[in-house]
Amino acid sequence: MNTLRRTLTALFSTSMVAASCWTDALANEFPSKPIRVIVPYAAGGAGDTLTRTVSKRMGEILGQPIIVENKPGGGGVIGTAEGAKAQADGYTITFVAVPFIITQSVVAKLPYDGPKDFMPLGLLQLAPLVLVVHPSLNVRTPAEFIRLAKSRPGQITYATSGTGSITHMTGEMLEQATGADIVPIPYQGGGQSIRDLIGGQVNAAFLSPIEVNQHIASGKIIGIASSTLRRPASMPNIPTFAESGVDGFDVTGWFAFLLRNGTPADRVAKLSDALQRALQTPEVRRIVAQTGEVPEGTTQEINDLFAREYPRWSRAVKAANIKPE
Repeated sequence: MNTLRRTLTALFSTSMVAASCWTDALANEFPSKPIRVIVPYAAGGAGDTLTRTVSKRMGEILGQPIIVENKPGGGGVIGTAEGAKAQADGYTITFVAVPFIITQSVVAKLPYDGPKDFMPLGLLQLAPLVLVVHPSLNVRTPAEFIRLAKSRPGQITYATSGTGSITHMTGEMLEQATGADIVPIPYQGGGQSIRDLIGGQVNAAFLSPIEVNQHIASGKIIGIASSTLRRPASMPNIPTFAESGVDGFDVTGWFAFLLRNGTPADRVAKLSDALQRALQTPEVRRIVAQTGEVPEGTTQEINDLFAREYPRWSRAVKAANIKPE
């Protein structure tokens, strides 16, 4: 009887150990369920389209679907705030663009703290903005535009997507670098600003290549300069401000994925690897290259970028005397 009891006890203990090991292994398997990506903007935009393309490929690599959820509102703040409240378990990714950093300086009471609540996962794209003007300005080069703006202070207008947006701050950065005096005109959407630019109601705008390519080709507007240090591959005939005498001028748009701070390092590494592999697939590279450059996708690359971007945009906002609202 005692022998039987000892045997049963040993079998039970062995089973419990095996079950515990199996449970631990299951818990450590990542991902073991679908991952979601929060996009804090409406569906259909350039960032949303790119996110869906990259997420689909990442999901195939990881063996779990990645579901994109659009949470627009507040200039990206509402969806980003939801990402900041998510568990730090790697199952929620938040898509962000340059305004994520700029809003840290222009919005007084954000429902999250960017550097504290989020950790960078990787970049999806690096992209230029292009200064485009109405033909009536009769300028063809960055130098001519700057000279005109200086000779007519407060008279040259440029369309923006709102105070603190990258389309606004690029103009502010150009003013700070050159002493030109140009006036921002806020719009609710890019479509209306382009229509008004073509119609001559506004003189200029800083827009993405995909928004302006066809209008430049038709002659309705003129491409003057790229905001990046290098000419965009999709627009090799457009010079940069830097090569036109505005030393070091560089405003690069970017799209990125973030995770909640505190996400386990092994999960960050697995997601980072999937992102890097996704960015190297022909389909993703083709879509990214249409409007920008394909980044490395590594966490180190985006960590280095954010280390530069936070102080740079903070300085630019202060120099522009933009008060937090």
